[in-house]
Amino acid sequence: MSETIKRTNEIEEFTNLYLIHPVSSWLVPKFAALRVTPNMVSLSGMLAGFLAGFAYYNYHYTLSAVLGFALMLTWHILDGADGQLARLTQTQSELGKVIDGICDYVVFISVYIALGLALAPDFAPWVWALVILAGASHAIQAGAYETQRQEYDFWGHGKLSARLPEPEELKKGLNGGLLGTIAGRLEYGYVKMQYAFSGVDDVQRREIQHRLDKNPEQAGEIRAIYRLVFSRSVKLWAIMCANYRTFAIFIACIIGEPVVYFLFELVALNMVLAILVRKQKKYNRLFLEQLRDLTSE
Repeated sequence: MSETIKRTNEIEEFTNLYLIHPVSSWLVPKFAALRVTPNMVSLSGMLAGFLAGFAYYNYHYTLSAVLGFALMLTWHILDGADGQLARLTQTQSELGKVIDGICDYVVFISVYIALGLALAPDFAPWVWALVILAGASHAIQAGAYETQRQEYDFWGHGKLSARLPEPEELKKGLNGGLLGTIAGRLEYGYVKMQYAFSGVDDVQRREIQHRLDKNPEQAGEIRAIYRLVFSRSVKLWAIMCANYRTFAIFIACIIGEPVVYFLFELVALNMVLAILVRKQKKYNRLFLEQLRDLTSE
C-alpha cells in the first residue's frame, strides 16, 4: 500500500494544519532537490531549538523571548518536514525515528535548562526539581500523544511506517554493536513508555490483527470503523502536542513568569493526561464491541 507524504489531515492539530505544515510541505521538495537527507533536516531543527534555549535564557528581554519563540517555530517547521521528506524519498528507518525523537527532546531540554538557569538565582534549589519533574512529565505526555497518532495511522489507514513495534521485538535486537545497542535501548525504553502511559490496549491490538488476518475482505470496513471511533479521541490528545508547549513557554516568558509554565506542564497537563487515558479505555471498549459485531471468529 502506498503512503501519502503528508500527515493525516482528519486528526491534525489546528496550528499544524494551517500554519506549520504548509511551510514544511513547501520546503520538502526543495530539500529533496538539494539531496538533503531527513536526518540532516532533523538535526538542523534541533540546532534551531538548541539556540532557542540561549535566547530564552534572557527571557526578561522581550526581543530575546521573541527570538526564542521564532527559533522554536523554525524547529517545528523542520520537524514537520523531516518525516515528509523521508516518505517522499522512501528513506524511512527506525534509526531515523529515534534521531527525530531525540532531536525533539534536545530542543525542550535546552529550553528547560536555560529557563532553570535564568530562574536559579531567585528560586534555587527547588526550581531544578520543578524543571526535572516537568521534563519527565513532558516526555510521558508527548510519547502518549505520538502513540495515538501512530495507532490511528496504522490501524485506521494501514500505514506500515506508523506501526508501533512490540517491546519484545525490540528487545531481541539490542546486541548490534555499540551505536546500534545505544539506539536500540533508547527506542526500547521509549516504546515501553508509550505503551505504559497512552491507554493503548495490547489485547485489543492483537485482536484487531487477528480479525484483519481472518477477514481480509472486511479490512476496509474494519479500518473505517477504527477511524470513526478514534478520530475524535486523537483530536482530544492533540492538547499534548509540542505546539501548545511552545506557545505556553512564550506567553509565560513574555509575562515574566516562566515558573508558571513549569507548573502548567507538571500539574495541568498531567491531570489532562489522566483524563485522556481514562477516556481512551472507553473508546477501546466501544471499538472492540463494534469490531466483534462486524467480523466473525
